[in-house]
Formats: sequence, C-alpha cells, structure tokens
Amino acid sequence: MLFFENRLTFSFLTETIIVQSENVKYKTPIRIFWILIILSILFVVGLLSATAFGVFGKLPTFEELERPESNLASEVYTSDNVLLGKYYKENRSNVRYEDLSPNLVNALIATEDIRFDEHPGIDLRGLARVFVKTVILQQDAGGGSTITQQLSKNLFHDRPQSLIERIKQKLKEWIISIRLEKNYTKKEIIAMYFNEVEFGHNSYGIRSASNTFFSCSESELNIQQAAVLVGLLKAPTYYSPVNNRENRSLIRRNTVIGQMEKYEFITTEEADSLKLLPLELKYKAQSHTEGLATYFREVLRQELNTWCKENFKGNEPYNLYTDGLRIYTTLDSRMQKYAEEAAREHLESLQKTFFKHWKNQNAFKEQPQIIESAIKNSQRYKSLKNAGKSRKEIDEIFNTKDTITVFTYDGEKDTLITPLDSIKYYKKFLHPGFMSMDPKTGHVKAWVGGANYKHFQYDHVRYGKRQVGSTFKPFLYTLAMQEGFSPCYKLPNVPITIPDPHTGEDWTPKNSDGKYGGMLSLKEALANSVNVISANLIKQFRPQPVVDLTKKLGLTSEIPPYHSIALGTPDVSVYEMVGAYSTFANKGVRTEPIFITRIEDKNGIVLYEKIPKKMEVISEETAYLMLELLKGVVDHGTGVRLKLKYGFTQAIAGKTGTTQNHSDGWFMGITPELVSGVWVGCEDRSVHFRSISLGQGANMALPIWALYMKNVYADKDLNISQEDFRAPARELGVELDCSKYENQNAGTSEGE
Repeated sequence: MLFFENRLTFSFLTETIIVQSENVKYKTPIRIFWILIILSILFVVGLLSATAFGVFGKLPTFEELERPESNLASEVYTSDNVLLGKYYKENRSNVRYEDLSPNLVNALIATEDIRFDEHPGIDLRGLARVFVKTVILQQDAGGGSTITQQLSKNLFHDRPQSLIERIKQKLKEWIISIRLEKNYTKKEIIAMYFNEVEFGHNSYGIRSASNTFFSCSESELNIQQAAVLVGLLKAPTYYSPVNNRENRSLIRRNTVIGQMEKYEFITTEEADSLKLLPLELKYKAQSHTEGLATYFREVLRQELNTWCKENFKGNEPYNLYTDGLRIYTTLDSRMQKYAEEAAREHLESLQKTFFKHWKNQNAFKEQPQIIESAIKNSQRYKSLKNAGKSRKEIDEIFNTKDTITVFTYDGEKDTLITPLDSIKYYKKFLHPGFMSMDPKTGHVKAWVGGANYKHFQYDHVRYGKRQVGSTFKPFLYTLAMQEGFSPCYKLPNVPITIPDPHTGEDWTPKNSDGKYGGMLSLKEALANSVNVISANLIKQFRPQPVVDLTKKLGLTSEIPPYHSIALGTPDVSVYEMVGAYSTFANKGVRTEPIFITRIEDKNGIVLYEKIPKKMEVISEETAYLMLELLKGVVDHGTGVRLKLKYGFTQAIAGKTGTTQNHSDGWFMGITPELVSGVWVGCEDRSVHFRSISLGQGANMALPIWALYMKNVYADKDLNISQEDFRAPARELGVELDCSKYENQNAGTSEGE
C-alpha cells in the first residue's frame, strides 16, 4: 500500500512536467531549473515516504480510519421519538450523506474544493496554483487544502505552533487524506466532514448547527442558510451570524453564494435575488435549563452517570458526554407538554394569590432563621466573605438596592430590589411536583419537578420528600379491606385517645373541620378524610402492619411505626406515592416505575434494556374495593371539585392530602390507564397559606391534575381510556351497596 501511495503521489506531483527532448538543446540555466524541479519532487516523495513509515510520528491505523473518534453528544428520546435533550462535551450528532441538503453539499464544494470529485485527497493542480500565485506572483491565492485534507486535520491532529511541526503535520495530512480516500467514498467523506467541523456557539457538526442557527434539520436547509453555515467554517467567531458585526456574516454568505453562481450550482438570477435577502436567523442557544422535561433530564443524567460508571466499553467505562449514546425514555412529549402547561397555568394564578395573601405580612415570622440560612448559602454572601468583607459590610450590601434579574411567570425581569428582598421573594414561591405513570407497564409518562429549572433546580418528584397528609390513609384502609371489612362498615365519629408507647404520651387526633358525632361508613370517612376514623383503624391494626404494607407497595422512605402515621406524618416523594397508588389500578400488582426503556451505543447496538419488576402485593378484589372507596372521594368528598368545577364525568379514584399548617397540598388521581400524583408547597415548610380553604390539597394540587387530564383526554391520538375500572371476575365477598349492607346487618333482606 505504501509503494502505491508513493507512486500515486509522484505521478500527481509530476503530472504537469512535459519533457520535450527531441532536437532541443538545453541551455545550462534551463537544465539546472529542471534538475532542481526533479530533485524537489524526489525530496517531497522522500518526505512523504518517511511520513508514511511513521518517522515523523504515529499515523492512524486502518481501524482508526474506519472508526475515527470524535466527541459525540448522547441523545435522549421520548417514547414518541421526540428528541428531548442531549448530554455533551461538544454538542455533536452524526448524520449520513443522505440526510444532508444538496444546497449544503453544493455550497461546500463551490467554496472549499471545486475539484473534490476529481482528486484523490490532494489537489496538485490547486497546490500549483497556490504556489504560483503566492510565491511567484505575490498574490492571495486562497487555501490549497482539499475537503479531505481539512477532514484529516480535524480528525487526527492538534494544532502545532512551530514551523517544523506544522510542516510535519501537513505531510501527515497528505498521507491521511490519501488513506481516507481509499477507505471511504466521496459521499462518506462529505458526511464525515460535516459531522466534524465546528460552527461556533457550542455547535459541533451540521445537525447541531442547523438546529441552533435556523431551528431546522440539516436536510431542510435552503440555499442562503447553507451559504451562511458554510461561510462560518472559515472563522466561526469572526463570521458569527448571531453577532454579525459589520455585516461580516452577510458579506461572507454572499461570497459563498457568489461561488455557487461561479460554478453554476445556481443561476445568476438566483444569486442576485438571494444576495438581497437578510440573514433571517432562528437562533436558539442550546441550554440544559430550557425545553421539555428539564427536571427529568437532570434526574436522568444522574442515573445515566451511575450506569456509565458500572458499564464498560473495552477497558474504559462509557462516557455520557462523548460516546454518542442514544437513551430511549418512557416519557411522552405530548403528555409532558400538557403536564408542564397545567403546572404553569395553575401556579401562575396560585402564586398571585399567595403573594396577595402575605402582602404586608411577615411570612417568615415562625422561622426567622430561614432567611439567615438563605443569606449564608447565597453565592453573593460567599463571594463577599471570601473577599474579606465583615458581616456589617455584608449586611449593608444585602440591604442596598441593586438591579437584579428575577423570575416571574411573565418572564425574567430586571428589578430594583435589595439582595435581601430578592431572597425573601424567592422563598415565597410555591413549587410543584408532578408525575404521571402507566400503572400496567410502569412507564413514567410525564414529570414536572419544579416551577422553573433555571431558577429552582431542586427536583420535587424524585428527591423532594414531604409530609403526605391524608394521601397516606388509603394504605391503612387497604389493610381493612384485606381483613374483610366492607366499605360500608361503620365506625363512631368521636374523639379517640391512643397511648403512644414511643413517647409515653397520649395521642388525641382531631378532625380538620372540628365536627364529630354519629356513625360513618369507611367510604364516607375516607371520602371526607375524617381523622378520628383513621385513628380508630390504626388502633385496631397497629402501626407495624401498615408500615410493612407500604414497603410492599414500594415506599422506600423511612416510616416510623407510630400511630400518627395514620394521618400522613411521614415524608415521602411523589415518585414513591405514584408507584404505590398504581397498585390499586393494576389489580393489586405493584409495577416498578421506570423511565428508561433502553440504551444504545452510537452504532445502534443495544447496551441495556429495562424490564420493570412486578409483584402482587394485594389481591385483585382488595385493589378494586380500594378503587371504590377512592371514587367516593371524587364523587362526593374532598375531591368533588373535579366534578363540580372541572366537569369530569369519567370514573376517577383519588385522594386529597393536606398537612399540618397547610404546608403541603397533595392530590393523587387514578384512572384505569394513568396514575398521577401532585404535590404543591413552598421550599420551607414554615412558609404556607394561613387558611385551610387556600392551603388544602383540593385547592393547591388538584387543579394541576385536572388541567393535565383535560388535555390528555382531549388528545385522541393518545387514546387514553375513559372507561370505568373493571370489576374482578371473582365475587368480592363484601357488599358495596351500603343500603343493602345495612339491611343485611339488621337481619333483613332487600325484599323484606
């Protein structure tokens, strides 16, 4: 192969030498000239031979040429095949030649290498032109490197500084270029070139550049857009169309269009009209804090980093930021959009109410140390402290007004405000946690971890754990159903006192509405979240069996075996709660929530597939009885506004939850094919609504579920069932009709 390369190189270097020897008497200077030319050629051939043998440094092997390495972004896709985001060191994704717009290929060839289809990697005619114009005529001849040479430079070399090293590099480029031409077709070289080049603004490769500058794919680029991008290759920063200083980008674009006209890729009329057009950018910087599912993508990133550390590519662990992995998730882009829209719509309104609720009031009176802690954790405080400022000086700065950019639901706004007031402002923001899941497959369909990832980066789905309030009660009622209780079984609605063996004190819970008296069925008690009935049940069953059941249902948070858990004192995440509630919709089978289905390498080889774990936790009959109980919450209990305000007529099982002092509002909603959970609250529990009417789960959390499901049901393409829950084939063994149940217990039948 080396001999062939040298012979090929020699033939191209001597292709312009015409020897006319017949009857010609050379003069000495001419003879010397040709001798020097031939010696120069032999010298160059010798240098190339030495380079090919590796005298000037190692050259890439055949395998490396077959699989050139570059930093590829890992891509995240939804279940409906929408690109959700990327993780990268360089924002680069490979394309095939067939993906490229012909306008792009034409612009590149016209501008960089018009003889691309004719030369074998090195254009001797072009080199001769550069030599004559530059050395002899002292004119600007432009570049002499071919597209293949530019590719070899990008693929395999650093940028040396010394003249000797630059000469060595150029020789290597020539050899590599010839080898590239042997190993790849011209089309493959064009595709590789567009995959490797940098366009500036954190865009590596043509796919990233097309999306960044024009919000389109590489196949959709028109002539003027292609000309802008090809023009950028000369100097991405200098010719940046985003800045377009002194119209540099526009002038450069028109130069490329002129080259396309010169080489007849377009007509003169087309060129003239295109040159008159403005740049018309649709620039959008790629940001991890924007787009769909920002909170989810960060949780996913941490999961993937763990996976990469535990899985190897050869001797090295996979790298999420450079290996070009393709991650397929369970999220549905449409449902994710509906979830984010629902959270934003409700919280924008609720936030205004919250600010008004605390106007001219001190929201931090209960826990003043919250602000002090926030000050000390702020970047401003740390910077001032490191600069040697005293606490007095720092306090003065924190109480001096400054122009600060703050988040609002109407967009970021520059506001004249003190740093201290900006901290108080952010501390009064309400945050959501929302997750929606298919109870049968375990596939998470939507995930909203907060109000705005750029400003509030803590995820309230997986990592946020808050008191669950009355949403915990269904776990206690599940035990009752397992023990053969009927939803119609009645208990006295009276105060109850239970000795607490852990504290040695008596525990006497109270109903949130302060009302007592009479007998209540379990269905009525759960529908209206009556605390003393839950206390009565946990007194009968004891706390430990309840804790054991919650573990089987998938709760991993620590739950102490205290009687007070009956009212929802444990801190649990939305992620755990949705997984547990899905058991009721899935006939008693708990399906592990999952959000990754598979991971592929850059070549499409499957590296990992996730199959959710399933386990029968309760019987199908018990699960159905719980659905009947929870439907009562929506039909005539604390969740009735789903029917009255939002107009739902479908079968919905659900449970509201409100914690002490209204710090946390919850709603868990169950339909046959979707289980969704919502939490809303402030970052600090001591900051909350002061009234039950505003701070209850039905007001804080339920509306997000309602707005989300309205859109989900309206989207016929999603095909989400609106049917009722299916009853088990086997008889339940208990009576659901409470009038019949009462008659039976009174010793009468329906006919009597």
